[in-house]
Amino acid sequence: MIEFKDVSKTYDDGFEAVQSLSFKIEPGELVVLIGPSGCGKTTTMKMINCLIPHTEGKIFIEGQDIDKLDPVILRRNIGYVIQQIGLFPHYTIAENVGLIPKLKKWDPQKIKARTNELMNMVNLDPSLYANRYPKELSGGQQQRVGVIRALAANPDIILMDEPFGALDPITRGQLQDELLRIQSTMQKTIVFVTHDIEEALKLGDRIAIMQKGHLLQMDTPDQILLNPAHGFVEEFVGKNRIYQNPALIPVVDIMKENVAVIRPEFSLSKALSLMRQRKTDTLVVVDKSNALLGILSAYGLHIKQDSANTVEKYMKPAKPVLDRSASAKDAFVQITQAPFGIIPVVDHSRKVLGIVTKGSLLSAFANQWTEEEEGEND
Repeated sequence: MIEFKDVSKTYDDGFEAVQSLSFKIEPGELVVLIGPSGCGKTTTMKMINCLIPHTEGKIFIEGQDIDKLDPVILRRNIGYVIQQIGLFPHYTIAENVGLIPKLKKWDPQKIKARTNELMNMVNLDPSLYANRYPKELSGGQQQRVGVIRALAANPDIILMDEPFGALDPITRGQLQDELLRIQSTMQKTIVFVTHDIEEALKLGDRIAIMQKGHLLQMDTPDQILLNPAHGFVEEFVGKNRIYQNPALIPVVDIMKENVAVIRPEFSLSKALSLMRQRKTDTLVVVDKSNALLGILSAYGLHIKQDSANTVEKYMKPAKPVLDRSASAKDAFVQITQAPFGIIPVVDHSRKVLGIVTKGSLLSAFANQWTEEEEGEND
């Protein structure tokens, strides 16, 4: 567990970057820190591993005051991933991944086994990639290495500072899905900094929204959307205000109708091309009558370029699915259970009518609130 008790950071020039933060992060929880530039989110995260020292208050990790710990040892027991990746260019991929275990004096065979395990976990075949250098990998592949390097020594806590911000939308979506998959099995305590509300809604068990060094609200994504605790929170998430009775709003009123669909017999190269055209990382798989068959995610497809492979081989079951009679409230409840971040909406014959995403939910209610404001001003 990570606990902040009245923590502040004031610089020598008097600037207060963070003011009186108090919160707890439970073991195995993924908490996203978000807010505008200069709000203190990165400072807050860096105080956890003493990259930035706090000036007031106390920070505890597993009940231990970090002021009483050796900062070098502390950092070696906390994984750290940054946007710039930070791989050592003259080290091979295997050497980069095994760096912290080596500093912790692990047995070389144990380091090799752990490195191979993690590379396989993110679909980087060790026999192909272990002896390559960072410049020989794509940006997305390098970022995967950055993530597994943070996991190499099996730390309980991982800090991630806008790790996917510089990537293209498809690769970014892949790595978000990858992180969720890894987290579902490894249950690390993750503090994730981003400026992207869509990313925060997709990844966070809880979201901490900050402004000018203050923590305004720390809550689940659903509660952030349904019950913003501050005017700035409401503004920051899209100035959305949920209807007073979302259970009365039909899901067909808020779904996206222009669905990116593909047939199961199509090739993966065709699927990837369509994803790039539609700027999406997921496709809905349908049959000739447009009936729902499954979901194809971009995750894992980056190394499967063989045109002989078909969509049918790699599509996954579509769960959950909403009937056209469902409500907006149903969508809000179930969206957190959607592994690919989308819920297909179907009719009685399973024909796809549209999809619901966290983004479409947010957008729909934001648009409605704007219309209500305009109506009040007429």
